[in-house]
Amino acid sequence: MARAGLSREVVVAQAAAIADEIGWDRLTLAAIADSLGVKLPSLYKHITSLDGLRRDLAVASTRELAETLALAAVGRAGPDALGAAANAYRSFAVAHPGRYAATVRAPAPEDAEHRAAADAVMRVVFAVLSSYGLAGDDAVDAARALRASLHGFVALECGGGFAMPRAPERSYQRLIDAFDQALLRWPSSSDGA
Repeated sequence: MARAGLSREVVVAQAAAIADEIGWDRLTLAAIADSLGVKLPSLYKHITSLDGLRRDLAVASTRELAETLALAAVGRAGPDALGAAANAYRSFAVAHPGRYAATVRAPAPEDAEHRAAADAVMRVVFAVLSSYGLAGDDAVDAARALRASLHGFVALECGGGFAMPRAPERSYQRLIDAFDQALLRWPSSSDGA
């Protein structure tokens, strides 16, 4: 019999906490079962596999990131929206490194629930970019460049890659400021870019 109170949601929440503590790549079903005080087979009443649990955690974490970004950016435009969303992104990644790592996983084409969560993130990003006058292919290109820039910075920061004495916050702010300037001059794809 399953432990009272154990559910898929409880297992996913515990997986999130463990991933944040020990890392996404070190997440195991044994660690989750142990932390919940149950035998490993008890988890299979609520999940299908480690891969299935990782997918569930990716969906939950991507939803959480979308909510975080939306709360930060709502009612803002231009540099204010970009800065608020970028800072929320970094704060989420630093506070929840395991969950953040789960958001990097692209949804499978047939996974409507995961795609919807990822689309919620993109709606926020596209709203920020639209305040710069970007739409269509130009917004897609800018979104990819923005994600690569922010992800690269937070991945290096979370991985201990910044040993220089200058505070990472100052460098991150300069990255946001530079990206703001880049967005103001973003070339149109119709210009042959």
